[in-house]
Amino acid sequence: MMEISEYVKIDEGSREAKYQQIVKSIIHNVVIGNLVIDQKIPSINNFSEELYVSRDTVEKAYNILKKRQVIASIRGKGFYIAKTKLLSKVKILFLVNKLSSYKMRVYNSFVDAIGTNSIVDLHIYHCDESLFLNLLDKHKSAYDYYVVMPHFKTEKQEHTSMPQRVYEALNKISKNRLILLDNATGYNNNQSITVYQDFEKDVYNALKSGVNKICKYNKIILVYPKKAAYPYPKKIPSGVRKFCLEHYLDFEIKDTVHDDIALKKGELYIIIEETDLVNFIRQIRERDYTLGEDIGVISYNDTPLKNVFGISVVSTDFKMMGEKGAKMILNKEKGDFKVPFNFIDRASV
Repeated sequence: MMEISEYVKIDEGSREAKYQQIVKSIIHNVVIGNLVIDQKIPSINNFSEELYVSRDTVEKAYNILKKRQVIASIRGKGFYIAKTKLLSKVKILFLVNKLSSYKMRVYNSFVDAIGTNSIVDLHIYHCDESLFLNLLDKHKSAYDYYVVMPHFKTEKQEHTSMPQRVYEALNKISKNRLILLDNATGYNNNQSITVYQDFEKDVYNALKSGVNKICKYNKIILVYPKKAAYPYPKKIPSGVRKFCLEHYLDFEIKDTVHDDIALKKGELYIIIEETDLVNFIRQIRERDYTLGEDIGVISYNDTPLKNVFGISVVSTDFKMMGEKGAKMILNKEKGDFKVPFNFIDRASV
């Protein structure tokens, strides 16, 4: 059997935990061929004695290596290098709050940018705090990086960014392995990665950039579902309200677009959900109003179909969000990156 000290080195001066050094060192030596498939490695006790580290440290490292399928244990025989072809690939857990076209655009651009040397596992937690915590606990220590899009809902079905238990769970993940996408939570301390949009400032600045066209309308109506299965950040209506107050525009919030909604000329609707947008456009056509002249509409978040049908939008760049997160991992960057957010002027305003 190999002398583990030949290959695995512990840096006493490193800020990285010893068990993490052991994990990385064994994986590295498998990748470069020093350790081969089916090769037996020392028991936990022998490893501990050889490298003068605690038994608990070795056991923790071995448990992580087993989760990653780098090693396997056979009762009565010991530990062996496992039969896996994924040893050289970086493993990434991607936790997203809902399965929408926007979130998938972020995920797909992230996967494309991170490259073929990585395995990205996608899990949906449906804005549910308990489900998120269970997924994180189930997969703790099994991945090299954890990518999280933090959007949660309260018991009243309202949006919240970072519940206390989620904060505590994320705080247990090494900062250089955590990436937060989409929502700036105030969690980052420049040691992890945050690629985000700023919902209040973004929507305010986007509307301000289109002020000349928007101000031809005498009233702004925001269709914002206060309670939803997948609630939206409360800072969105705050940004719209701020814009309207600054430009002396009448402002109202509606929860949804009803089938018999009272539509009046001179009103501009800002609509969050796709189903509300479809219902709104249908009623505009049924009542022979001209969109962009009699009544205006701005949709939240862009899609190819909105482009085709000439629907003006305020939207972040989801493709850039995913790409930037991946590139920051590849380049070992840390800190915050604010994704551009724009008003895209089309025929509906």
